[in-house]
Amino acid sequence: MSALSDLLPPEAVRLDVLAADWREAVRDAGELLVATGATTADYTAEMIRNVEENGPYIVIAPGFAFAHARPSPAVLRTGMSWLRLARPVEFGHEANDPVNLVVALAAEDAAAHTAAMASLARLLGDPEASRALQEARTPQALHAVLAGRQDAPTRTDGAAPGATTGASPTTGASATAGAAGTAGALKATDPADPADPVKPASPAGPAVHKILTVCGNGVGTSLFLKNTLEQVLDRWNWSRYVNVEATDTISAKGKASEAVAILTSREIARTLGDVGVPVKVVEDFTSTTEVDGVLRDTYDV
Repeated sequence: MSALSDLLPPEAVRLDVLAADWREAVRDAGELLVATGATTADYTAEMIRNVEENGPYIVIAPGFAFAHARPSPAVLRTGMSWLRLARPVEFGHEANDPVNLVVALAAEDAAAHTAAMASLARLLGDPEASRALQEARTPQALHAVLAGRQDAPTRTDGAAPGATTGASPTTGASATAGAAGTAGALKATDPADPADPVKPASPAGPAVHKILTVCGNGVGTSLFLKNTLEQVLDRWNWSRYVNVEATDTISAKGKASEAVAILTSREIARTLGDVGVPVKVVEDFTSTTEVDGVLRDTYDV
């Protein structure tokens, strides 16, 4: 899997660019993908069409749009571009407008860029790293931040649940009922420091729940949210009990019955409709605090 700094060379970075609207911003980001040999111009049109058809779900954090489309013949190799705007533009997102950073992704498949997505999620979720990226004066300086911090530890603004009474999430005939049924077993029992992450006691064979993170294409924002959710699960020491799968809207409808819950954007939640399991909306895909709260709500802890 490729590192973030490999997929995003200095030549794919432009800073303090003037764009008239969101279409021009995405077009400028797409032109960087073309210039660095990652895509043809057709992919830029596909990124714009993705927003026109699915809404501004690519605006996954305040001020940040993650432009992408499905893998297609227009993708020549997996690559990314970075466009920092001189003046923010509106995408039409209810919570996260206006946007001053557009990162574009061109993916050959859903695997090659997963490590880069994890690095980017950590970087943008860390206030110090995010500030360094915002203040970088040249593409080379920004690339140095990416290269130097991509293996930095995750942010620590989300509290973990406390100790358990000896149970882990359990599977059964109904995964959703199982999630609700673990509430009593997952209450904190350490009054000295209930915010300390304490691992649930391991059963003889750890049961695994599935949570789906969903976007329009299954290779971009869903992976971003998956990485943030996995940070929280790692902090809770629940990674062995909960499997997170990133997928697209069509596949999610078929897989919903296997899941405890679906995490996604407001726009994609509307597209999914009633799929028989809870669909949880996340506004800021970089916020471990918000995802922590959504996970607490799912398991009532």
